[in-house]
Amino acid sequence: GLSAAHRLARLRARRPPGVLCRLGALFNAARVGGRNTLAAMAVPAERFEAVAAIVNSFAEVAHNYQRDHRLNMWFVVAADSRERVGQVLTEVQARTGLAVHDLPKLTEFHIGLRFEA
Repeated sequence: GLSAAHRLARLRARRPPGVLCRLGALFNAARVGGRNTLAAMAVPAERFEAVAAIVNSFAEVAHNYQRDHRLNMWFVVAADSRERVGQVLTEVQARTGLAVHDLPKLTEFHIGLRFEA
């Protein structure tokens, strides 16, 4: 029974700035006829921002994360077909000159997330 504005105000009041970065639906691509994959790259620190801009320029890239690991850029590609997912990964590799590791989901796990009221 709360308005969207009231819900957003409550979320903002309960979370410190920078903690909650996105609130939205998460769709199961396979259930709606699409495909997705997790991808990882080893990106030199001096090129990280430029490579991130290339990766993020694809509409199929759902989100992109920097990790403290040799494979320091991780992103999800969601598209209408496995073929298009592969095309995006190939294009990212061609445009960056860096290897893209395709890590498709083998098993799905449900992780419940609940906030105390």
